[in-house]
Amino acid sequence: MDEELYKLAKTIIRSAKAKGLTIATAESCTGGWIAKYLTDIPGSSSVYKGSIVAYANEVKENLLGVSKETMIEHGAVSEQTAAEMVKNCAQAFSVDIAISVTGIAGPGGGTAEKPVGLVYMGLYIGGEIKTEEFQFEDNGRDGVRRSAVHSGLQQIISSMGQIHP
Repeated sequence: MDEELYKLAKTIIRSAKAKGLTIATAESCTGGWIAKYLTDIPGSSSVYKGSIVAYANEVKENLLGVSKETMIEHGAVSEQTAAEMVKNCAQAFSVDIAISVTGIAGPGGGTAEKPVGLVYMGLYIGGEIKTEEFQFEDNGRDGVRRSAVHSGLQQIISSMGQIHP
């Protein structure tokens, strides 16, 4: 277990409990790792509602409501897809905070336009949706995924300061 990721997850769960907030995740390239770290924390079930691991495009469309038009026009790895994933995740789970992750972990699948390590995250907080693009170093599949999880957990922590109980 990665101690730093565990500590970040513990901070999230403690803060969510203290503020009475609920959380859900929608993950693609991270394959449920954010959910894993959050649920590693004892007592997380009081604030963490669930996850949709939408690895295949049809799952993004059918379970997370990403429009076919978005997928065709922008692709699965895009700011628009991350935004639709997080919005629909937040609605599906009726939570205060949601995060989505979609990207290219490698080793293959990258292009000049969308290289390995490109990750988009969507964050739903207090009814607002923010997206962010990351370009992580191509240090292997697990390295890209670990970097994405770390950034995702940090995004949740910084966003929690915006919500006051």
